[in-house]
Amino acid sequence: MSMARTFSARSAATALFLSALLFAAFALAEAQFTSDRMRLVTADNKIHEFTVELAIDADQREQGLMFRRSMAPDHGMLFDFGDTRRVMMWMKNTYLALDMLFIDKSGTVRTIHQDAVPFSEAIIDSREPVAYVLELNAGTVKRLGIKPGDRLEGARIVGN
Repeated sequence: MSMARTFSARSAATALFLSALLFAAFALAEAQFTSDRMRLVTADNKIHEFTVELAIDADQREQGLMFRRSMAPDHGMLFDFGDTRRVMMWMKNTYLALDMLFIDKSGTVRTIHQDAVPFSEAIIDSREPVAYVLELNAGTVKRLGIKPGDRLEGARIVGN
């Protein structure tokens, strides 16, 4: 009986150790993001300031806001694709409901997808070529009255 308990205790300790190792490996593999200040100017000239994390390389764009449990109301994530193309997004492993602004190279909002459903694997299509996607907390588009034609300004936007 004591041998069985020892075996179980060793198995549990080994499993715990392996779990910790996997968690550490995942944490090290997570993409790191830098932040920048950007402003969204609406058609009626209202200015809304945001702190955005920049998803610039493939690893950052792949991770995006996955696994995040919260985001400040004046924060977001800007996906910079480096060129202009039709973009497909999804919400796999994303806890936060999001609004997505699809933005052309000049910084003009072309299309908007509001209230993207957490964990959904449904494709969210830009419907036209864009250079950037700005993800904000769901409800931000409605709350601030953001519409296609509004402009995103900041150092990363080529047209500014």
